[in-house]
Amino acid sequence: MAESGKAGHRAVVVGVGSIGERHLRCFKATGRVEAGFVEINPALRKTIAERYSVGPLAFDSLDAALAHKLDGGGFNVGVVCTPAPYHLPIASQMLRAGMHVLIEKPLSTSLDGVDDLRKEIERSGKTVGVAYVLRTIPSLAAMRQAILSGRFGRPVEVLVASGQHFPFFRPAYRDIYYKDRKTGGGAIQDAITHMVNAVEWIVGPADRLIADAAHLVLEGVTVEDTVHVVTRHGGVMGCLTLNQHQMANETSITVNCTGGTVRWEIVNNRWRWTTRPDEPWHDEDFPPAERDTHFINQAHAFLDAVEGKRPVLCTFDEGVQTLKVNLAMLASSDAPPWRNVN
Repeated sequence: MAESGKAGHRAVVVGVGSIGERHLRCFKATGRVEAGFVEINPALRKTIAERYSVGPLAFDSLDAALAHKLDGGGFNVGVVCTPAPYHLPIASQMLRAGMHVLIEKPLSTSLDGVDDLRKEIERSGKTVGVAYVLRTIPSLAAMRQAILSGRFGRPVEVLVASGQHFPFFRPAYRDIYYKDRKTGGGAIQDAITHMVNAVEWIVGPADRLIADAAHLVLEGVTVEDTVHVVTRHGGVMGCLTLNQHQMANETSITVNCTGGTVRWEIVNNRWRWTTRPDEPWHDEDFPPAERDTHFINQAHAFLDAVEGKRPVLCTFDEGVQTLKVNLAMLASSDAPPWRNVN
């Protein structure tokens, strides 16, 4: 993908596994950054440096990256793409170095350090966002705006159905962070967290839930690959399901309102609506987009926020709220309040 324009920022991506490499590629594609990265694996560091012509901006530690000076100064933007337990301390180090920080999801695997990082954010005055990429997708944003406008009345119920064949899309899942909950793995922290964050963006934060999760299919791991969760968002009831083994790659979010029903379909890149029981769906179609497009949009949006042109797409506090939902789902699924049917 060709770069355009003149680089005005200096960004460093920490960790260039699958998602980190994508962030590096997509931040470079904006044409607005001079980009480098940190990677502790020497072989991977060499491969990525050569693949993206990064040259001397490939580092073996964050300390080395922060000590490096480019034309105009050091790095001013950091993107945290390590396993989730390291997100908060790395973000804190970046903030102390005077950087704006985009943190990959989930924000962490526990609430330890959250309050300390919040204080660091307030002290620094820097821009911090959490990379829940669904918020960059125009069709979902358009549906959300239509709901918030009151066009369909008050939301009362939200339904999510999501699934894909993980071994096809992420064949290395057995060898990466995904295999262990402690490193942010499993379907709750890796996948349904995206759906939770999107739902909270649309109808507000969840305040209670009941979850069921299990390992049903995926070979070579023991973490859950299937999740069902019932949520309450104030007066809105929610039901979210996700699996990582079905053959069809599909995700839909349906919101039933007092004056209509709306549905977002990611594969079809559209949202739909109907306001009468005797009428068909009305489709609002959007142009097809490559997956990188959403991450390039996310990079542009974060750089715009750094420049004061717009708010961040997902704030630190919104990321903390979704983290709390992740933890509640994990706890609930490990000790579900089953009732026997006699």
